[in-house]
Amino acid sequence: MGYTITEKILLKHSDKKEIFPGDLIFVKVDLVLANDITAPLAIKEFKKIGVEKVFDPEKIALVPDHSTPNKDIKSAEQAKITRLFAKEQNIRYYYEVGRAGIAHVLLPDEGLIAPGDCVVGADSHTCTYGALGAFSTGIGSTDAAYAMAFGEVWLKVPETVKFIYYGKLPKWVGGKDLILYTIGKIGVDGARYMAMEFAGEAIKNLGMADRFTMCNMAVEAGAKNGIIEPDEITLEYLKKRVKRKYELIFSDKDANYKEVYEWDVSKLEPMVAFPHLPSNVYPVSEAASKNITLDQVYIGSCTNGRLEDLRIAAKILKGHKVNPNLRLIITPATPEIYLQALKEGLIEIFLEAGATITPPSCGPCLGGHLGVLAEGEKALSTTNRNFVGRMGHPKSEVYLANPAVAAASAILGRIAAPWEVEVKE
Repeated sequence: MGYTITEKILLKHSDKKEIFPGDLIFVKVDLVLANDITAPLAIKEFKKIGVEKVFDPEKIALVPDHSTPNKDIKSAEQAKITRLFAKEQNIRYYYEVGRAGIAHVLLPDEGLIAPGDCVVGADSHTCTYGALGAFSTGIGSTDAAYAMAFGEVWLKVPETVKFIYYGKLPKWVGGKDLILYTIGKIGVDGARYMAMEFAGEAIKNLGMADRFTMCNMAVEAGAKNGIIEPDEITLEYLKKRVKRKYELIFSDKDANYKEVYEWDVSKLEPMVAFPHLPSNVYPVSEAASKNITLDQVYIGSCTNGRLEDLRIAAKILKGHKVNPNLRLIITPATPEIYLQALKEGLIEIFLEAGATITPPSCGPCLGGHLGVLAEGEKALSTTNRNFVGRMGHPKSEVYLANPAVAAASAILGRIAAPWEVEVKE
């Protein structure tokens, strides 16, 4: 019996001659990452271990992105702990305000992750990098401390579930809709501690931004990781980014899967997840018919803050005004994306429409700063989670959607489909 791509990568990074789902193994890691929330905890535990130096200062990335620019004294202290540790350990990949972006967009764009890599991070959305054909997964801060000290982690080999999507996606439908549709079908625990392998015609025609979005949200189905086999689109993305050698790894034809789902998505609509679960999904036409008015629309995050996402939003917002009854907040995910959006005139379109642009930050997504919701407020967001209190008050509501739906909703003041707005080409 052959191996899946996830199993092959884990086998390559272990000292085993063979592995099977359910095996507990140690794997060597190519990159360990942490942010300003999780790094201080990991640093505290690291210092308890008794080692003086990290295993490799060029295989660790520290990115203060959650509460930065610092929103209060406590967050400033968190960032300071991370900064001093990076300096003390001579960690090469330390990114702070001005250089920092949202880690899960910044690190692949910086060329730190390649196909075949094994990446762990003290952040649940570390699974994003599976879009490059890497194994990547979130771990706790204690595990991150161990990984920083010894360059390895202990984990269970996950079973793999394969998702095959047939057909050409309709206009305004992308990776966000595919993953929301998938989570709607299998539930938020439908892939618990499993690898979600995405394949099929629709995946092959997706750009990298959409692939990152899908793998990013694998964890919302309970998955250990999400992964897509590398292809020409992957290689084109990597061409000017990754300078080192890497290995393209693919699933064997006789690989064993826990389950295989096959769907024709040629007639799929943009999807909207209602409170308070990513699995509580409706097609946008049905969601729009409910006439749900909004107090805030947010476009950004590690899920949909890439340049491609901003272009989609700008295409719809151009020549329109944000509804006066709501706030539109937009976050370019990295300084590079912000600069390119500025050069392309996207920022001008957003400002003329009445949006607020924030610096690169995770703040609004987790209800930390730059867009916290008050009691009773409703927000439509391009983020990845809509749990109770995720973006602010426990009695606020968060609806998840793609950037096209978000932009149209910001104009009309309610959850709306993109085709309800005149797009000025």
